[in-house]
Amino acid sequence: MSSSPSNSSLLHADVRNLYSDHHLWLVNWLRRRLHNTENAADMAQDTFLYVLGKPEQVAQLREPRAWLSSIAKGLMIDRYRRQQVEQAYLQAIAHLPELEMPSPEERLILLETLTRIDALLDGLKPVVRTAFLLSRLEGLGYQAIAQRLGVSVSSIEKYMATAIRHCLLAPKAL
Repeated sequence: MSSSPSNSSLLHADVRNLYSDHHLWLVNWLRRRLHNTENAADMAQDTFLYVLGKPEQVAQLREPRAWLSSIAKGLMIDRYRRQQVEQAYLQAIAHLPELEMPSPEERLILLETLTRIDALLDGLKPVVRTAFLLSRLEGLGYQAIAQRLGVSVSSIEKYMATAIRHCLLAPKAL
């Protein structure tokens, strides 16, 4: 009695085929954008790691290179944003005396937290994001925020409601 391959093994075969058919193309595509072979290879691997979590989508692909490049673009944006957050954080702590400097573990935890906050606030209009951060990080009241941003207090109330709603509705995976 013969048994047919399981649906899971067919999906994994689709991922294997996608990798073998398009990995080199993706590395070259990324190298042209990143101007660095090592970073391109790392980003290609990150892209296929993401793909491993989406095997059901691979079987339905009509434009695999468009899908792979879309994933890779998103990962490049994420990496760039993380680097920006990291640079801002390192600049913020650069002036601290050595005794007050966070340990490497604390820096990693803080950087991860800042990156998650940045991702959480992604999608907000800059003025809404700024109002939210001024309120939550600097502890400013709505009147002070309104003066700083040159808008009315009622605008700040709307911005804060928008930001809070955005945070509450954000995916819990953050």
